[in-house]
Amino acid sequence: MTATDSTTTDPAAAGASPRRGFGVDVGGSGVKGGIVDLDTGALIGERFKIDTPQPATPEAVATTVAAVVREFAWTDKVGVTYPGVVTNGIVRTAANVDEGWIGVNAAEVISAELGGQHVTVLNDADAAGLAEERFGAGADNTGLIVLLTFGTGIGSAVIHNGVLLPNTEFGHLEVGGKEAEHRAASSVKERKDWSYARWTEEVTKVLVTIENAIWPDLFIAGGGISRKADKWIPMLENRTPVVAAALQNTAGIVGAAMAAAVDVTVTPQ
Repeated sequence: MTATDSTTTDPAAAGASPRRGFGVDVGGSGVKGGIVDLDTGALIGERFKIDTPQPATPEAVATTVAAVVREFAWTDKVGVTYPGVVTNGIVRTAANVDEGWIGVNAAEVISAELGGQHVTVLNDADAAGLAEERFGAGADNTGLIVLLTFGTGIGSAVIHNGVLLPNTEFGHLEVGGKEAEHRAASSVKERKDWSYARWTEEVTKVLVTIENAIWPDLFIAGGGISRKADKWIPMLENRTPVVAAALQNTAGIVGAAMAAAVDVTVTPQ
């Protein structure tokens, strides 16, 4: 495993603050985490990243998450993202990851690797949505906010006046006979070598399908391609305002820490 971006913060002092949390964002290429200031959404010190194990089995990922947490000597609650549906800590889908995750209580597996620390696991887009709504592009907005992350697939988060509606999976909506993410993920643009103009035609179709169903007040566009938002967001033709995500690659870490701090559960116990 290769570690990068090691923190310079005193972890013992950071863990003692009641307004600080810890988040880990599990991605296809890296597992990254850090200490979060829960009042500002900023990372305290640098994040720490370890390459995602291959194959990314539950046990291998849990070991990697634990290594990230231990780098900071963090002993309080931990929030962890997962790229799929999670209910009560149990993984329900594995569209773009190892199918061995399905049916696994991810919270328990990771907690066991951490010696029993409390672990909250939630969908990665939901985590990013929480962070963007509170500290990022949605911070000055009320009403119904939809975050979409454009990457290998399309992740989604829906937040109404600060309350998360979890596991929406809008990337799997049927749009014109195709799943939305098969039509408009950024990976489709890359694979087909489309221009931004051609790709935004497909993105517009997806946005219109969503806004006709739930009438959001704002879309937030996330994922790596949001860094070039000026090249494509102005070309969208849907009716709802669209803005680029602000927190970029820290959103998952921040949202996971937020979720752990309030012990978010995705369905009632």
